[in-house]
Amino acid sequence: MAGIALDLSLLVVGITVLYFGAEWLVRGSVRLASSIGVSPIVVGLTVVSLGTSAPELVVCVVAALGGNSDLAIGNVMGSNMANIGLILGLTALVRPIVVQSRVVHREVPIMLLVTFSVFPLFFDGLLSRVDGVLLLAFLLAYLVFAFRSVSNEASPPTPQHLGLAKESAKVSVAVQLQDVLLVFSGSGFLVLGGYFIVEAAVGVASALGISQVVIGLTVVAVGTSLPELATSIVAAARRQADIAVGNVIGSNIFNIAAILGTTSLVRPISIPESVLRQELPAVVFISVLLLPLLRSGWKLRRWEGALLVAVYVGIGFVLLGPMS
Repeated sequence: MAGIALDLSLLVVGITVLYFGAEWLVRGSVRLASSIGVSPIVVGLTVVSLGTSAPELVVCVVAALGGNSDLAIGNVMGSNMANIGLILGLTALVRPIVVQSRVVHREVPIMLLVTFSVFPLFFDGLLSRVDGVLLLAFLLAYLVFAFRSVSNEASPPTPQHLGLAKESAKVSVAVQLQDVLLVFSGSGFLVLGGYFIVEAAVGVASALGISQVVIGLTVVAVGTSLPELATSIVAAARRQADIAVGNVIGSNIFNIAAILGTTSLVRPISIPESVLRQELPAVVFISVLLLPLLRSGWKLRRWEGALLVAVYVGIGFVLLGPMS
């Protein structure tokens, strides 16, 4: 009982650290985007997504080094499902999300492309170092594409920034450095909070006799997705829908291209046959489902958010049913 109480206390600390990390990351990235004329959606797709995907990267690399490839694959597949079904769904329930047409026409198709691309890479039952290089090459091409679109998607500088620029270039630089510090501090807190939460949740689950397979598909996947959840909800509450949507879509791209790519470079990953039959098709299904929902009025309404959450829960019952 003492061990469970300690884990529950660590869980509370982790959630608190996670919240502040999300708040700092969103505040810093939005102000930084405004000050240098970068579109918030680009920041959400890159800087914020990379910061909130850090827990998945840590978990997967550690799992690979420990020879537990099932945990690494389950973490990525489970996190991508949670990002769309749980995170976007709950965020839309907090506040309906208005989406830009470029998200539907460009970012979502890129997410679907990288998701479908892992099918041929998984067929031989091994994600090799060569496969990892291919995934990282895709990530590099995506980042170049995202930042090249900045000139067309750039938002005009805010009146506050224009005033600061007129006063002094040094003041402007100081403001940007402060925002960069917020982004890095927020990302660090997200990693720390995610680590605390996963450690605490795994401890509680182990004490209750839950198998490691179920932990990998549920506790670890959802636990490492909590930074995306916290960041997206904070962004939606601050009326920064671009950050919220971009964070989820960008995180899914990073999870497959960056995390699986990096992890397979550290150590090739064995792919269980069940991933090709169940988990990967489930990720594809919920990812494809997102497209018509976003196209419907260019807004993710509360009832659509509830639908995503219901689909996510339903998929969970189907995937975990045979394990019970």
